[in-house]
Amino acid sequence: MAFAYRAGQLCAEDVALEDLARRYGTPCYVYAQSAIERAYREFAAAFEGRRALVAYSVKANANLAVLALMARLGAGFDIVSGGELARVAAAGGAMDKVLFSGVGKRESEIAQALAAGVLCLNLESEAELARVEAVAARLGVRAPIAFRVNPDVDPRTHPYIATGLRDNKFGVAWDDALRLYRQAARLPHVRVVGIGCHIGSQLLDVAPFAEAAARLRALVEALAADGIALSHIDLGGGFGVRYRDEAPPSPAEFVRAALEALGPRAETIVVDPGRALVGAAGVLLTRIEYVKPAGAKNFVVVDAAMNDLLRPALYGAWHEVLPVREPRAGETLTVCDVVGPVCESADVLARERRLAPRAGDLLAIMTAGAYGMAMSSNYNTRPRPAEVMVSGATARLVRRRETVEELFAHEVALAC
Repeated sequence: MAFAYRAGQLCAEDVALEDLARRYGTPCYVYAQSAIERAYREFAAAFEGRRALVAYSVKANANLAVLALMARLGAGFDIVSGGELARVAAAGGAMDKVLFSGVGKRESEIAQALAAGVLCLNLESEAELARVEAVAARLGVRAPIAFRVNPDVDPRTHPYIATGLRDNKFGVAWDDALRLYRQAARLPHVRVVGIGCHIGSQLLDVAPFAEAAARLRALVEALAADGIALSHIDLGGGFGVRYRDEAPPSPAEFVRAALEALGPRAETIVVDPGRALVGAAGVLLTRIEYVKPAGAKNFVVVDAAMNDLLRPALYGAWHEVLPVREPRAGETLTVCDVVGPVCESADVLARERRLAPRAGDLLAIMTAGAYGMAMSSNYNTRPRPAEVMVSGATARLVRRRETVEELFAHEVALAC
């Protein structure tokens, strides 16, 4: 296991989290390299014998060390901004394995992607098609494009992370897809190369994923009948992980169900996992500042906050909380809310946990490798945490902690 108790100490691989807190301070994100490698290889192995691309969803965790590891493993990248494209390039990612998604690409971002030679621009509206055609014409190139098609499949997940329903902002409507592909095929400065969809995140059932794949297959066959051949079919991502008591299907189960729905097609199959590759590989390490009794339960005030890990405040998300020192047998546990110092009532990292908290103790907030640091902010003028990558017995700082002075270095105090 990437995180386990050894001699009473919670460790990341072969390194005690207590040692990391001593070296790098808290709050601090800690990633286990072996867990990322293992998760990627599960997806790659699931496609054995089939042309496929596992394209890491950069928005889950954009640290350069994570991206460079993905590049070394052979991953592609699913990006949603020009900034993410620059990160992938800085990490040594192959540009011809990059798919650029997102509903609001600026002209400059489209030009940046075309100059870089990305695999595909995933378009999400008719207006975007017109914009890409105009930018490509100005640059004198043909832009490789696919449409992200909204299959109107219920992903059975949290409404904030459902993306494939009729009333979501993402993708083009199913009923418009064939017309838009025909329109794109006639344009001189775009080149139709693929089709894609993404129905939502934290999927815990293969059935909606397979249903979306079957709907895509029907559209691919209709396009082929019109003489529009595609190079790839992008099934999206959103594969769930265990936060509490979920039992998500394995990568192999998701892939098997989708391939059965697609049948023996020759196109390259693309999936875009993010959370499933890095979620369980990370923890947020935090120290208890105060224990504040409040009747039937305690408030455990820690030095991490909602600006460091937004998911509980945003989604009501559950993260397991473990003491870094393993509880002793017979130790008295009390019901606690783990809260941060940010001046918001929503700054609750975990509710109603049974702990034996003491000021100065360390806690690990588990499964924080995805949408943790990536969604962090400087609210309350709080520097963002350090990030550390552990491989075996070696720990490396992959992002130093910000300083307060850096947070306002680009501001100007006007004289009256």
